[in-house]
Formats: sequence, C-alpha cells, structure tokens
Amino acid sequence: MSNPARPQSWKLWSTSLGLMAFSEASLGASSENTERPPEATPVTLAPTQVQGEHKPGYKRETSDSVKFTAPLRETPKSVTIITESLMQERAVSTLADALRTTPGITFGAGEGGTPLGDRPFIRGFEASTDIMIDGIRDVGRMTHEAFNVEQIEIVKGPGSAYSGRGSTGGSINLVSKVPQKESYAAGSLSLGTDQLRRTTLDLNQYLPEQNMALRLNAMKHEADTPGRDEVEVTRWGLAPSFSFGLNTDTRGTLSYYHMQSDDIPDQGVPVSAISGKPVKVDRDNFYGFSKRDFRKTSADLATLQLEHDFNEHLTLRNTTRQGRSMQDYIMSRPTLGATTAASVQNELNNVVLRGPARGRNVVNTSLINQTDIFGKFDTGSIGHSYSAGLEFSRERIDVKSRYAPKGSDSGNLYDPNPRDPYAPVARGNGQHDVTKHNNRALYVMDTLALHEQWDLNLGARFDNYHVRDAAQSNRNNIWTYQSGLVFKPLPYGSIYLSYGTSFNPSGETAGQSGGADGAAGGRLNNLDPEKSRSIELGTKWDLLNERLSLTAAVFKTEKTNARTYDPLSNEVTLDGDVEVKGFEVGATGHLTDQWEVMAGYTYLDAKTVKYASGKDTNYNGKQAKFIAPNSGSVWTTYMLTDRWKVGAGANYVDKRYTNDENTRSLDAYWRYDAMLAYRVNKNLDLQLNVLNLTDETYYDASHVGMFAIVAPGRSAELAANVRF
Repeated sequence: MSNPARPQSWKLWSTSLGLMAFSEASLGASSENTERPPEATPVTLAPTQVQGEHKPGYKRETSDSVKFTAPLRETPKSVTIITESLMQERAVSTLADALRTTPGITFGAGEGGTPLGDRPFIRGFEASTDIMIDGIRDVGRMTHEAFNVEQIEIVKGPGSAYSGRGSTGGSINLVSKVPQKESYAAGSLSLGTDQLRRTTLDLNQYLPEQNMALRLNAMKHEADTPGRDEVEVTRWGLAPSFSFGLNTDTRGTLSYYHMQSDDIPDQGVPVSAISGKPVKVDRDNFYGFSKRDFRKTSADLATLQLEHDFNEHLTLRNTTRQGRSMQDYIMSRPTLGATTAASVQNELNNVVLRGPARGRNVVNTSLINQTDIFGKFDTGSIGHSYSAGLEFSRERIDVKSRYAPKGSDSGNLYDPNPRDPYAPVARGNGQHDVTKHNNRALYVMDTLALHEQWDLNLGARFDNYHVRDAAQSNRNNIWTYQSGLVFKPLPYGSIYLSYGTSFNPSGETAGQSGGADGAAGGRLNNLDPEKSRSIELGTKWDLLNERLSLTAAVFKTEKTNARTYDPLSNEVTLDGDVEVKGFEVGATGHLTDQWEVMAGYTYLDAKTVKYASGKDTNYNGKQAKFIAPNSGSVWTTYMLTDRWKVGAGANYVDKRYTNDENTRSLDAYWRYDAMLAYRVNKNLDLQLNVLNLTDETYYDASHVGMFAIVAPGRSAELAANVRF
C-alpha cells in the first residue's frame, strides 16, 4: 500500500471519449434528399498517455507515519511538515538549518559532558532524544544531514502514545528518500562564500518488468562557517536503497545510510557575568585551538522494511533497523570563570579561560524492530481507520574515557590566538561506562467516523522500559494516552479538542545527553517517571480550492512531578512543576498559482511553577531557560515567469534566558533571507541564495549561560541543479 504523503512523479492518464463521426450528408443533407441518412459509425480513439514531472510544494495532506490514522486536516494535533522543495529553496543542508526558521523551536548547546549535536526544544521542552528516522528513534546525539531527507515532520505536544518515552513538547521525524517508480538522474553543485563546496547526487532506476527500483543518494560538503574564524565543516554521506515487489501485494525495501564528518568544533564566545549577555567582542573571534581541537562523527543505519496487503483494507508492515553512531572530540570551552567574582575579575583584565579541554568518545548502538498492522473496517454505522503495533528495542551507549585533559588554558578576551601553545591532552584511564536501554511496547490508534461531521481519535500505548548501568537499574511499566474529538462544519475545515500524555523515565538521557534538567535529567536515579499532560483546542481549514492550509491552536502542557536537583543536598526529587501555555497560527500553501507561502507564529509562556526549596535553587515563577516567548517565520516565493522565481523570508526569535535564575540571556533578533532561481531548460535550474542578508549577529544557543553559540553570518551560494 503506497503512502500518498510521499512526493513522487505522477502520470496523468487521459482516455478520450468515443466520438461519433457523421457523413457530410448527415450534417447537412440537401433539401432535395428525402432518403434517411445512413447511421453514424462510432469511432473510439486510442488512449493517450501524458507524463509529467510533479514537484510538490509546501502543503501536505497526510503524514508519512501510519500511526496517523486520518488526514492532517482531521488529525487533532498540531503538525508542521517541512518538505524537500522548501528545504531546497531555503538552501537547507542540516536539520538545525530547517528548525532554526520554525516557530516554537529553539536550541540548547552541548558543553562536552552534554554531547555536541542537535538539541532542539519544542514547546518549551527538550527533544534531543525525541528525533526519529522513519518513525524509529535515533539514539545518537548527532548533527543530522538533509541530503537523504524527503521531509521533516514536527509533531507538537505530548506524544508518548505515538513515539514512546519522552516527546513532552513534541517529536521530530525525518522521512528518508526511497526508490521511486521512475528512472532519473539528478544532482546539484553548490559554490559559495566561505569556501562552500557542496555536491549531491540522486540516481533512481525503475525496473517495471521486475517490479524493482534502486536509488542512490550521496553528498559531499566542505565549508567554513560564515562570520567565524578557523571553524571548518567537512562531511560526506552515502545512502543506497533497493525496493522489490512493487505493484504487488508483498513489497520490501532494503536501505543503508552512512554519514561521517570531521569538523573543528565551535563553542562561540563567553558570557559576561556583568551584563549576563555574550561579551561584546568581534564576531569572528575563535577561542579554540585550531591545531588541537577536532570533532569526528559517523552514523550507520541498515534497515529492512517488509509490507504485505491482505486486501485493500488491511496491511501488515515489519521494520528492522540496526544502527551505530560514534562521536569523538576534543574541544575548547570559552568561559570567564567558575564564580561570579572570578568572572568579573577576568573580564576586567581581558582574560578568557579556554580550558581545560573537553573530550568525549561515545558509541551508540541499537537494534529495533517494529511491527504495524493498519487499515479500515466498519462496526455498524461507525467507520474505523486504525493502526496497531509492537515495538522491541535494545540500545547501548558506550562512553570511553579516552582523554584526560590537563591544565587550564587562557588567552586574550578581545584578541585570541587560535595558534597559541596549549595544554596537552593525555590518554584517559581506560574507564568504560556502559548504559543499556531496553523497551517493549504495544500501541493502538483509531479514528472513529461517528458521523459525517464528527470523528473521535483515540490512542494508547504501553511501554515496558528498562535502563541500567554498572551500578543501578530502573524499570517502568507505563500507559500513555491520546484522545481527540474532531468536528467538521464544512468538508474543508475542522475544529478539534485533544488531550495527550507523555512520560520521561529516570535515566532516559543517561549516557546520551545531560538533559534539560542538568544533573536531574541525566542521572539514572531510582525515581518514578515524570508525567506530562496537555490539552489543545485547534482548528484547520483548507481554503482557495484546498491549496492553502490555515491552522490555529491554543494549548497548555503541564508536568506536575518534574525532577529537581538541589546541589546543597545532592538530592534529586519529583517535587517540581513546569507549565507551558501558548498558542500558534500557521499558513501553508498557494495563494495563487504563482504565489506560495509558509508562515507561522508561536507564543509560549513557559515557566517553572515550582522547583526545589534549596538555598541556591529557588527558581519558582522563573521563565524556562532556552525558550523564546515569541517566535515567527515567513517564507514566500513567486513565479515571475515560467523561468524566473523569487523568494524571501524572515524569522524572529524573542529574548531567551539561558539559566534557571533568569540572570543571563540572549537578545531577540530578526534574520532575513532571499532567493532567486532561473530555469535554464527542462534539465537545468540555477538558484542563488543569500542567507542572513543584514549580517545580523545573533546567537543560536547557550549552555546554562556560560558561553553562547554564534549563528552564521551573511553568506551567498549559487547552486546548479540538474535532472535527466
């Protein structure tokens, strides 16, 4: 059963109607002719096949996940989809690039102990361990590439019923490219400022007689970081896939993904203890050591998916994935001091601390199997569109003590030298810490068509989750739920009210991430899981002949037993209360045949209602760190002619606090981008992008207010895209 959400080339079949041919006499007989004209002989023309290439835009009707048992318009949940065409127009090459311009999403930073890699926050809660690839959790904290991504699905609100542990603010699903039922060769070459050289390849071969298709996606990327000295990015990737049994009841896809990188890590600039904001220094100041610091990563995923249609209303799917990811780095971390007094003194003396160096070597392995059965059936007058499944997963995180940094490096705050002498990094003591996460789950989703205008969406999941290391073990049996009532006043609109829950078990991020709660989140403590619940009221309308989707939602998410950490007693308890209230609006699709837009705005009131009562940890009523109360984005393109297209976009992110005390922060900012594309012929497109047009200095993220990650400055790139 093919999924209609997947963009692919399409065929328009046009069969002409039988036409009646009449003789000249029958059309205009002479008045003298009194004989009956002969009967007309019908002539049927042969079918005419017209084949064209369809490049879908921004709007999607359905999710790629079979767990969504209704079209998006009738799904009682906020879902944002970033399509391949939108990513191409905005010159997106990584997941962070795509999320940076998505309202309601901000970032936190790794600092060494908390690993480097993608660390998004959705609706006020961390989602670094809630990133999926084709619906299967990706356990490694990595920087995700976009070369093999067909679309990005952001599901908002507590969703453990959909995706298991975590997913408090939402989850992210990367949909991979798979073989298509057409043959083509495509690729791109991008050259730009800051030594950018990026090449991608997409080859697809369809063998209709054998019901097979093969696809190969590849990428090579090299660049400096705009606006930053010494910071380099180098990576390459390969993703072959093979589908068999196409056009039959039993199908399968075997795929493999490999990506590796070799970068110079960049922790930005130190944060002032005087102003509570990043120190005002030259944006290109680099505080690392270019001859020592490095970050190497690799990711390998092997996936086999088998699918069988028992009939047009019942399909069985089984997916098995073996995964391995590795991260190895030594990096410098620019700070002004461990205490406020030391920080102030160093800042006044123009001294920055660049060490001791932070090192990490971690290997994540996983074996995951999911079985889904989905389809439709009726019980009396009620129609059911359902999905049920089983999940078994084994995850292992190996953290090796390879490095033992010595000494503390320092430098000039305003004029750092990346080639200064640095303290050596000795070999570690060989300690090897292993954390294992095992999970067994059962889930079911059902959309009940109660009436032509009323749907009831129900979902439940049971997880048997077990995490352990050499010293401790924690096991939880947890039920989570999802429910929603959908009213359809008109065929192209819906109003919904939904309720959902999620859970965060103790030790969920052990070995993988420090977690949003620092010591409270990253430790394997023998505590019950945190539990969250959310209520959401929303509406979705497809207007302008259903080419433009308008959405709006108000929501409230609360975690009443949040983990809190008191450094005075070194205790972690479940005494916290975190609350996020807000609303969002969005528009996606075509305003006219030539004019397309994707826009949104999100307001978040995220606060710590209650924290621990220790002397230094009274954060009651404070705004949650890393979260922007207001954020908005718009991207729009217009086809000037059949050959010329222009595009422009802007995104706004409000002021964010970077520590629990709300004494350190990152300023609000606007960023503007532009695009100009020209179709040379049917095989060649040229596209020019200018990113961060005004060369705005802003900061992507921080880690508890010690340093701030500098976002890329202005850059330009020209891409040549070919397809045969």
